[in-house]
Amino acid sequence: MSKITAIEPQQKNPQRVNIYLDGEFAFGLARFTAGWLKVGQELSEEKIAALQAEDANEMAYQKALHFLSYRPRSSAEVRQNLTKRGTPKALVEETVNRLQRAGLVNDQEFARAWVENRNTFQPRSKLALRMELRRKGLSDEIIQPVLDEQVDEEALAFEAARKYARRLAGLEWLEFRQKLSGFLARRGFSYTTLSPVVSEVWKETRTADDGGNLDDKD
Repeated sequence: MSKITAIEPQQKNPQRVNIYLDGEFAFGLARFTAGWLKVGQELSEEKIAALQAEDANEMAYQKALHFLSYRPRSSAEVRQNLTKRGTPKALVEETVNRLQRAGLVNDQEFARAWVENRNTFQPRSKLALRMELRRKGLSDEIIQPVLDEQVDEEALAFEAARKYARRLAGLEWLEFRQKLSGFLARRGFSYTTLSPVVSEVWKETRTADDGGNLDDKD
């Protein structure tokens, strides 16, 4: 048995304390973990090991919460971040499971939020969205239902084309088609989707410019 002879706050991190056993520094703990400890208390080797394991769990959880504070993350992103920061594999999984139980990590909700954000600010095809979500570590079993539910490719292609067409004002048909087609292709839209969209947006643009008279494209 070892006796606690001092409990002192850490200078660089007031949320942690240093534990001294038998007059010597032994280990650091989060204040939350050390909350029930007091000077004069005796600790067994088993209890010390349990305290250190609990502290490691809490530190991993706090790291994950900090990572999540910037934006929503997929479970794979959380795993990758914790692993990069030296967290043991078993503890990584335990932390991710804890976050999932708390509703702080949910891959289905992450996929829905990602697609909704893209639809609103940077419309793109199902193919492009699928590739992005795969890079976030999501499986096709999660991705496909979200795409089926939230993505209307033709509508999104029109939205993206109309926004980009404002930059192409004054161009002739061939250059307009080339630039707008290239833009939509980079967003992942197939030729069969983008081709009629480009023609229709051209007509809309020329109608606005010419008061209803369409230029001959040929």
